[in-house]
Amino acid sequence: MQHPTGSNPATPALLAAVRRALTPVVRLLIARGITFPAAAELLKDIYVDVADRDFPVDGKPQTDSRIHLLTGVHRKDVRRLRNTQPEANPTPKRVALATQIISRWTTEAEYLDRDGRPLLLPRLAAEDDSAAASFASLVRSVNTDIRPRVVLDELLRLGIVELSADEQICLRADAFVPESGSDELAFFFGRNLHDHAAAAVHNLLGGEPRFLERSVSYNHLPLAAVVELAALSRQLGMAALQQINARALSLQKEVSGKPGAEQRINFGTYFFSRADADSAPEDEQK
Repeated sequence: MQHPTGSNPATPALLAAVRRALTPVVRLLIARGITFPAAAELLKDIYVDVADRDFPVDGKPQTDSRIHLLTGVHRKDVRRLRNTQPEANPTPKRVALATQIISRWTTEAEYLDRDGRPLLLPRLAAEDDSAAASFASLVRSVNTDIRPRVVLDELLRLGIVELSADEQICLRADAFVPESGSDELAFFFGRNLHDHAAAAVHNLLGGEPRFLERSVSYNHLPLAAVVELAALSRQLGMAALQQINARALSLQKEVSGKPGAEQRINFGTYFFSRADADSAPEDEQK
């Protein structure tokens, strides 16, 4: 990777790519009433934070002057931002708990039917069969500090589960898909977009080994073809996610409580379509 103060100027192609990547984010900011001055202050903070953390000089302390040189942010602002404690942004507890429950419910054999689909679960196991799978046993396999009833109420509120007429608990989706505009959806937006961009930036800067970051892109398609391809993408994507989920859960159990288990992974899949006025030929896999 070229040193940040070395001779590796931004090319027009790179600037065009960054503009394209940021356009959807700016669309979100405007839609949510976040003005340019607020976004500029946020970007200034990020510039200082990244320069401070990711571009040190070996054996030397990072200085305000060097961060000013790297970022172009005024020294007074650099000093102010470096002395401001950033807000913590941990995974919301309800998100972490819900994703763990869904992961086990869609993966572990005791919670699946013969076709591998999540079972309808009673709230509690029957008195004459305390070992049978139940929602309470599922929750306790993930967290023993929170009462299953509290978890059930939260998952009902989020629309992740529903109750059948005979009080059986049904998982509504194969994955945690929060409602539009919710804080939960905002969390996944930030995490997934960050990790996708981080993988692409790693590859663009020549990092090794390269991360998987591929896509299939076609234009000049009728709407019916897009609908068919969207359905196929959803089907194949969910199958891949479920396989990765099952293997990751198994590997995590193998190293539970052992030293060295400190790595994080994120595997995702996406599909996007729109009508393009400037549909230049770009049918390809890349």
